[in-house]
Amino acid sequence: MSDQMGFETLQIHAGASPDPATGARQVPIYQSTAFVFRDADHAAALFNLQEVGWIYSRLTNPTVAALAERITVLEGGAGGVCCSSGHAAQILALFPLMMPGTNIVASSRLYGGTYTQLTRTIKRFGWSATLVDFDDLDAVKAAIDENTRAIFCESIANPGGYITDLDAIGKLADEAGLPLIVDNTTPTPYLCRPIEHGATLVVHSTTKYLTGNGTVTGGVVIDSGKFDWSASDKFPSLSQPEPAYHGLNFHSALGPMAYTFYTIAVGMRDLGMTMNPQGAHYTLMGIETLSLRMDRHVENAQKVAKWLESDDRVEKVTYAGLESSPYYDRVSRICPKGAGALFTFAVKGGYDACVKLIDSVELFSHVANLGDARSLIIHSASTTHRQLSDEQREASGASPNVVRVSIGIESAEDIIADLDQALAKAVS
Repeated sequence: MSDQMGFETLQIHAGASPDPATGARQVPIYQSTAFVFRDADHAAALFNLQEVGWIYSRLTNPTVAALAERITVLEGGAGGVCCSSGHAAQILALFPLMMPGTNIVASSRLYGGTYTQLTRTIKRFGWSATLVDFDDLDAVKAAIDENTRAIFCESIANPGGYITDLDAIGKLADEAGLPLIVDNTTPTPYLCRPIEHGATLVVHSTTKYLTGNGTVTGGVVIDSGKFDWSASDKFPSLSQPEPAYHGLNFHSALGPMAYTFYTIAVGMRDLGMTMNPQGAHYTLMGIETLSLRMDRHVENAQKVAKWLESDDRVEKVTYAGLESSPYYDRVSRICPKGAGALFTFAVKGGYDACVKLIDSVELFSHVANLGDARSLIIHSASTTHRQLSDEQREASGASPNVVRVSIGIESAEDIIADLDQALAKAVS
């Protein structure tokens, strides 16, 4: 399958060919924990990474591997590893890079759970994170020190829908000799391909738009295959003999696939963040219609955002697709097919009005998710970002007077009508 084919073709065919055993056209669900070796030499070759194949489903599984290959092709990467959730993908992405005492520099505009993961949870591993405004390039540069091992951001930030200038951040990361990790969950590779803007690694919560139907959780880490892990001594797990894998020098032995194979052979082996093959199957089927859904998501989001911006019950709309947005000029460069379908809006009446709005919607679903075919709504300050301080919530775009919406693929007129009646009750 040529990666030069159109996105719409690749989203259906990449990673999928008729099953050689049965001729099944859809990717089979290989619901098996283990796979039989041909003989002792075959088993040894697999464990030595001299031959690619199947060992145990905590490491690799044919259904899960088909999904990883499909997303890798759509992102323009060299290799990919699927795992159990988007949060798992972030830890898995950092695992080959970090050691106790090292740090990452991350954007302050992050999903609340990621904010907590980077500022609290990773400290238990001896890692740390410095969060800064990624619109301030001088602040990003100043935050980098000799122990920094990666730069992390979201392409379109959750919850506000802010678009990161990936070109500028990618250049900065390159100058610093550091990998740039980009969470591309919100736009998907249909709207944004971070590797083309300088990203080394791309992570997704496949739970969201890639699956698109709110059925299964999952995550993926995609490696560009372009970073030179041996250019410095900062990444010994990849550039030096790895004691956790019989002294193998992954970069020397595997070149552009070093990161991917390390993540499978050591990361998945030891962290066990396994994706279920049935979950992978749901996501494979979801991706087949990704472009169609994202076009409709964007079309609806544009209509809804414009309507909200003109409504006198609304103080502000953060959608980057609006000409009034300070991020509008980045859309054509970073997300040329549209600014996604996730944004926030501030309701006149503050916190209490937001709560009334949430309780008054009928078509929207009040859930802690995004990227579903259905329109979704949540008050981030009291839920997903509740654990943050007031200052942190403000910095991440989750102020008490805003609600986050994930615009679905229903009729735009019905979405607007639901918001209209809910706003009437909220600010009456």
